[in-house]
Amino acid sequence: MAFKAPNPDAYAFLDQYRGTVFNGTWPTVVEMFEISCSRFGSRPCFRSIHPKDFTLTYDEVREKVLQISNYLLSTGVRKGDKIAVSGKNSPEWAVAYLAILYAGAIVVPLDITYNDTDMETLMAFGGVSRIFIDADRIDGIGTKTGKLNLVEKYCLEEKSSYSYLFDLKADGTFQAEKAVEDDVAAILFTSGTTGVPKGVQLTHRNLVSDCYLAQCLMKLYPEDVFYAILPLHHAYTMLAVFFETISVGASCVFGKRLIVPQVLKELKVGKVTMFLAVPLLFNKLLSALMDGVRKKGILVYGLIRALMGLSGFLKKVFHVNVGKKWFGFLLKNLSLENARICICGGGPLPPSTFKMYNELGIDFVQGYGLTETSPITHLNPVEAYNEESVGHNIPGVEVRIVDPDSDGNGVIHVRGSVVMKGYYNNEEATREVLSEDGWLNTGDVGHEKDGYLFLTGRAKNVIVTGGGKNVFPEEVEDHFQLHYDVDQICVCGYRNDPKDRSEEIAAVIYPSADALKAHPSDIEDHINSIVSEVNKELQSYKKITRVVIAKEPLPMTSTKKIKRFEVEKLYKKELGKD
Repeated sequence: MAFKAPNPDAYAFLDQYRGTVFNGTWPTVVEMFEISCSRFGSRPCFRSIHPKDFTLTYDEVREKVLQISNYLLSTGVRKGDKIAVSGKNSPEWAVAYLAILYAGAIVVPLDITYNDTDMETLMAFGGVSRIFIDADRIDGIGTKTGKLNLVEKYCLEEKSSYSYLFDLKADGTFQAEKAVEDDVAAILFTSGTTGVPKGVQLTHRNLVSDCYLAQCLMKLYPEDVFYAILPLHHAYTMLAVFFETISVGASCVFGKRLIVPQVLKELKVGKVTMFLAVPLLFNKLLSALMDGVRKKGILVYGLIRALMGLSGFLKKVFHVNVGKKWFGFLLKNLSLENARICICGGGPLPPSTFKMYNELGIDFVQGYGLTETSPITHLNPVEAYNEESVGHNIPGVEVRIVDPDSDGNGVIHVRGSVVMKGYYNNEEATREVLSEDGWLNTGDVGHEKDGYLFLTGRAKNVIVTGGGKNVFPEEVEDHFQLHYDVDQICVCGYRNDPKDRSEEIAAVIYPSADALKAHPSDIEDHINSIVSEVNKELQSYKKITRVVIAKEPLPMTSTKKIKRFEVEKLYKKELGKD
């Protein structure tokens, strides 16, 4: 039976605003927010809980955005100017982002974990003239490389000698030159795990179409409360949390620090209904929960797991969700008692995690996409989810599998309104991934069945064994994601003989704090025993034959992905890559 989108009329209401608020196929981000303000002006929009609790309604956000954008215009900002925003997640960050767009300028969201030199290098490359940034970073920016020509710096916090964004006011009223849907709205710098940044140009059409098309597979409500705990500069949080919030008149709680106790408090106090995170966080929460159940004894653990299996069966086959009633006491431990939907993105998730959250009564799904695709191209509908898949393509996104192998796995190409305009000032890099007829090479490998996409791994990460088999590190790493004593793992190829181009499978592992405490003198033996246990689940050519115990945490991106290239560089001697 052909797949039917569960919410095909998600953006039909836009028709009543076409020709008045906007013209063309899609509104711009500014016009989208204007529509939401007209519909939901008095509803809560942005909320911060820590260190102080305050909320802004849609009308209040709009008032501040107009005030700040008017100030920017008064100081010479013109359409197409690039203005950066960098800082911890906060209502101020979101207001600055919108104010930049209201002034007709282009937003350049930057990772706050960049050092001053790297940040200045990106800003100089992107032609950034101004920046909104946190108080603890504002002094250093513009002093390191001599490459920047900054006009002004504005502070996202009150505790600074620089102008606080909410205090920016102009004498008089100034008119912005409006952007249109095909204009660039944001330039997102992405380094992935290779350390080579590229500026992804996303248009208003890219962002707004992705926002609404994704809702065809997932119903959102004005009463929903989103939680922004992952960095807002990243495409995943920017679109799937920030933009989705303001597109439907929902509210967003901003979390500043990815510290589990604080996350649990904000989820509970904020009464979050839409919790979006990455595999690392979902796995940590689930591992801690099940570890607590396991400590209650084998009988209790066995009973809970049996009931979870029954709950999952009823949910999957009969669409009857008994899990929230049966396991509400467990969900409270994760502060997920108010959660309507949990979405995992930003990396591969083991099907076991996907399955167990659904067994507990959470509508838990995962999605797929890249910064270059705004980012959502695939999403699992809660009504028809597949634990093995990263999701069904959203309406308007075409998929093709290039050069498939005997198992049907090939490089994934996508096309549609969500695909970027290209890399900023880098035509060569753009031509490498984007064809003239609009197909984007994602660099990911997988196969498609009935519109659902199944990932194997990144093409550039593939390990070729002596037997000519291709092994994707992500496939092996997935088997460790619920092992509580493994805090981080990076699977790499290694060579016994430097002259031999074929590789075997190695794992660089950083043990958890609990494991290090429980096994101070035999941690290597303990980790090796876990690896042996996992090896039993793997095909012979995927088995790990070398284990490297990391002495310190592995380097990660701000969205908690292992920087694979840096790990291989750090441990090149152990991996035979000198």
